[in-house]
Amino acid sequence: MQRKVETGSITAMGKPTINDVARLAGVSKKTVSRVINASPLLNPATREKVEKVIAELGYVPNPQARALALRRNFLIALVHDGSDPQLALTAQTGMLAALAGSGYALAIAPVGNDPQRAPGELRAFIEQHRPAGVLLLPPVSEHAALAAVCRELDCHHVCFGATALDDPAHLVASQDRAATAQAVGYLVALGHQRIGFVSGPEDSATAQQRELGYLDAMADHDLDRGPALIASGDLSFESGLSAGRLLLQVSPRPTAIFAACDAMAAGVLHAARERGIAVPDDLSVVGFGDSPLAAQLWPPLTTVRVPVADMAGIAARKLAVPEAAASLPAQFHAELVARGSAAPAQG
Repeated sequence: MQRKVETGSITAMGKPTINDVARLAGVSKKTVSRVINASPLLNPATREKVEKVIAELGYVPNPQARALALRRNFLIALVHDGSDPQLALTAQTGMLAALAGSGYALAIAPVGNDPQRAPGELRAFIEQHRPAGVLLLPPVSEHAALAAVCRELDCHHVCFGATALDDPAHLVASQDRAATAQAVGYLVALGHQRIGFVSGPEDSATAQQRELGYLDAMADHDLDRGPALIASGDLSFESGLSAGRLLLQVSPRPTAIFAACDAMAAGVLHAARERGIAVPDDLSVVGFGDSPLAAQLWPPLTTVRVPVADMAGIAARKLAVPEAAASLPAQFHAELVARGSAAPAQG
């Protein structure tokens, strides 16, 4: 098949190649590759010129040839342990949007929640499928051994977390400590001075960051942050219910309770209903995560929204174009979503 293109009056014979694109566009093969892989390291004029030649030639990158040349597959993996299906689903949505049109496919790589076995399971996946990179979701992202496996096997990785788990090129972090402190400060601004807290698992770095944020805010406002106002949970509704029952028995009881996740906040709402305590008139409740559950509760839950899809999308771009990873954002701001479960303190 013969194609004749206007650029430079050059005729390309047969199936067009990346060399044809580079020659007609007057750029290097590396520049063409960057355009194909949606690299942000190009100025718009160069990108437009190369994309025009690609369209005129009808050039279609060969994924098998690209994989062979680079000794890796055009596959990005999302690695998680299944403990937070909503987080995994939202991250998947963000990654798919970022990878659209890039030639990369997304794979899901489940690993167990046993920190002793998870590194071996990840190693087996990488050795079998040779992905270009992996995004590690919490809680597995909190285990340094998994990132170490990626480095050993020369597989690009990004850790998704609530704090700086890695260097900026290998990180997307939501700054949960600062976000929690902001949410507690919101309750203080509403006039609440006795604020309870439902914590997460002690071995969770994410839960620890949220508890530290609560303690920061209470200290900043010189408010009681003693152990009677902190009840432990495991991120489940049932543990939130138990913690809520415990906190609502404290005398004097809190006028507001912050829970380290929405599911536990839902448990606190249930505990308040059991005791005939009106929310938000007699008790304000705030959660963390802005899960679909938050807007479905009654009253709708005030909570902290983490931009999971945006973070996962940036992580996917870091994995697809690793040379640009350091120039892409690593820190993201969570925001408070005010709904009906929090109101000014009475009296």
